[in-house]
Amino acid sequence: MSSATRIQETGTGKVPVPRPRRALSRARRVALPFGSLLLFLAGWQLLAASGTWSQTLVPPPAKVWDAFVDVSTTHDGVRGYNGTYLVEHLGISLRRIAFGAGIGIAAGVVFGLLMGTVGWLRSLFEPWITFLRTLPPLAYFSLLIIWLGINEEPKITLLAVAAFPPVAVSTTTAVAAVPSSLVEAARALGGSRWDVVKDVIVPSALPETLTGVRLAVGVGYSSLVAAELVNGLPGIGGMVKDAANYNNTPVVLVGIIAIGVSGLVIDGLLLRLERAVVPWRGRV
Repeated sequence: MSSATRIQETGTGKVPVPRPRRALSRARRVALPFGSLLLFLAGWQLLAASGTWSQTLVPPPAKVWDAFVDVSTTHDGVRGYNGTYLVEHLGISLRRIAFGAGIGIAAGVVFGLLMGTVGWLRSLFEPWITFLRTLPPLAYFSLLIIWLGINEEPKITLLAVAAFPPVAVSTTTAVAAVPSSLVEAARALGGSRWDVVKDVIVPSALPETLTGVRLAVGVGYSSLVAAELVNGLPGIGGMVKDAANYNNTPVVLVGIIAIGVSGLVIDGLLLRLERAVVPWRGRV
């Protein structure tokens, strides 16, 4: 076989794929996102330069870049934004998401396994989880402040409550969908209830559970600004809200971009984790 080809496994066997085609595919995967970014920046610049809106509302990319440099460095004796660098704001918010969403994800996995295996528990808790899932974070954040104060507790709790339903629902659905033939086969081979859960139910439900985790992290990010509405500085959501109070649109956009880029990075890491933990997904 020529050195200019490689072997690709398919559902019907192994098919040689030319290396130039592989290189072209990789180049396309890189070029398309990069090209869309350039197109977006060009459209943004044209919109800002058109004068349709004032630069207070739609600042040009150069102004946003200057704001990024300002909040990332010490300028005119001012350290970042409100005395904290952008990376520090982002790090504090990521720590809140890690604690809050981590608690919600862990609780969602446990509840999902229980509800998927015990029918009466699903009937008991599923309506409440659906109720939580449909509530926007702002609907109960004020109540959390009344109960827990204005420090870290309401923020962590809000993120935990927001992250809990997606994982619980996806895990419950995945556990309930495990083929009964696999469970019966494991029991016929002498497996205990714990063995069935550990060796059959959890591996079968893991792909959908990891999808729920990705959704939960996304929900946590969408709830971040709400979680940092009160006493959110330092924090990236608090920075965005504070800058919006003063019509500092460039800093608001810097914060939004930082949240979005960090979210993309974390989602990419979760995708890699999913491929490492459940490599069989999509192949069976």
